[in-house]
Amino acid sequence: MTEIDKESFNIEERVLMLGNAAIARGAYEAGVKVSAAYPGTPSTEISENLVQYKDSLYCEWSPNEKVAAEVAIGASIAGVRAMASMKHVGFNVAADPVYTVSYMGVNGGLVFVVADDPGLYSSQNEQDTRMVAKAAKLPVLEPSDSAEAKDFMIEAFKISEEFDRPVVVRTTTRLAHSQGYVTLGKRTRPEDKPYKRNPAKNVMMPGNAKGRHEEIERQNDLLAKVADDLSINKVVYRDNKIGVITSGIPYQYVREALPNASTLKLGLVNPLPMGLIKEFASKVETLYVVEELDPLIEEQVRALGIKVTGKEIFSRLGEYSANMIRKGILGEEPDMRKAASVPQRPPILCPGCPHRSVYSVLKRLKIHAAGDIGCYTLGAVAPLEVVDTTICMGSGISSLHGMEKAKGREYIKDWVAVIGDSTFLHTGVNSLMNMVYNKATGTVIVLDNSTTGMTGQQEHAATGKTLQEEETVAIDLANLCHVLGVSFVREVNSFDLKTLEDTVKEAQAFEGISVIITKSPCVLLSKERKPRYYDIPENCKKCGMCLKPGCPAMTKRTDGTVAIDITMCTGCGLCYDLCKFGAIALKKEEN
Repeated sequence: MTEIDKESFNIEERVLMLGNAAIARGAYEAGVKVSAAYPGTPSTEISENLVQYKDSLYCEWSPNEKVAAEVAIGASIAGVRAMASMKHVGFNVAADPVYTVSYMGVNGGLVFVVADDPGLYSSQNEQDTRMVAKAAKLPVLEPSDSAEAKDFMIEAFKISEEFDRPVVVRTTTRLAHSQGYVTLGKRTRPEDKPYKRNPAKNVMMPGNAKGRHEEIERQNDLLAKVADDLSINKVVYRDNKIGVITSGIPYQYVREALPNASTLKLGLVNPLPMGLIKEFASKVETLYVVEELDPLIEEQVRALGIKVTGKEIFSRLGEYSANMIRKGILGEEPDMRKAASVPQRPPILCPGCPHRSVYSVLKRLKIHAAGDIGCYTLGAVAPLEVVDTTICMGSGISSLHGMEKAKGREYIKDWVAVIGDSTFLHTGVNSLMNMVYNKATGTVIVLDNSTTGMTGQQEHAATGKTLQEEETVAIDLANLCHVLGVSFVREVNSFDLKTLEDTVKEAQAFEGISVIITKSPCVLLSKERKPRYYDIPENCKKCGMCLKPGCPAMTKRTDGTVAIDITMCTGCGLCYDLCKFGAIALKKEEN
């Protein structure tokens, strides 16, 4: 990753930017000095873009979102502009400090960027961050394109400091990963705010919190009063027969589906500009609210006594589209003849993924896995079908512990918990600590592929390198487990099938907690060209053993023999180890 050449960007130049890159640019121009995050799709690229500026700017990968939020809060208390970025489920992890800092307020401006995932492209739920932020009494800004993504970040810091409030900038997958033109501006350099000791504001013991609760309600009321005049809320009157209140990406769908409709596009979605909403509603014949997921805006509009149509015709589920809006409001059915026929592509582990090797052993031993969040969740689908549960980050270990406490050791004799190295450091450590403390029994397998794989190979506390590409201490996972009090800790090469199988059997027989760390780097990390394997059809007995792990580089011919696509093969050797008839061989590299 190279530093962005700021001189190559002419100020006022319009540049095509990914939504996440635009958010990073907005933070840069706003004068952010500290940024903390844990990678999570669709928010990951924010930090990866922001770190490239390296201009009086510190960026880090934190072990989890709670820590990231607390780092940003600490920087704000010290008097600089700070931010934390995360996906929507990460906002749950950060909820404890976030709800509390809402009472505290800020010193330097403080922004939480939260990326929702309508449509569940890479998440275990599709919760609506606007609802969480409303419960936490936090202002929420929601951009609808890359240009606004940049500009709203700047506005968020202004609102944060003016009203003494942390601010949430809510984005979604479609905005985060789409492109639009952004007009670049200069980086502002706000003066660091002096720190003044103020326990009544910053020490949230009950007596102080009561007073702060009154203060934040007052500040939120002030923000609500000026909301009608904020430039980020925009009204455009066209045909007054149809009026639509909307925000974020759904605004783009509204403009495509209903080009003649009048629109109130909300930039501030909490608190709502009630005066502006009343005025807009009075000037249109039929009023609609178009918002993805929960009816946050709609319910508050109804509470004003305004007749509005919303979720009666639109879903609470998934992403919206222009076709959906046309059908709901105009009754127009989409012309499906124009829709491209796209074949289904089920998710699958990459060729050469070390998780496949581990799961192939577990399946052979008929072992169930309490799973976790990561690439390895794909162990739940055919043909591996080993992972039986997936709840949230760190839950695999805790849920295995719960099973054992509910039904005893005998019940989990054919169960293990599986968790990745990054997820283990995120929240798995706490779960393992709990097992040790509460005298549990069970086997934990840490699938150590030396990266945060699912979100694009980011560094973490055990890789030895920071987000800013600086060398640092690499946490030794085996030693960490020993320090927690686990006596049975084994490190095994993921592709050493015999040793791995023997180790799993030994761990399952152990009276107590056993940890196996399977070590093999993510295949996408390696830049070296490895020898490939090829098939020898005349030796193939059609037993199908090599096909059982489900490597996408392997297929079956019409005559039942196995074929290897050498362009996909990564040379992991799993199929070679499984074949007992010499039907797979290593291709010698030519000079």
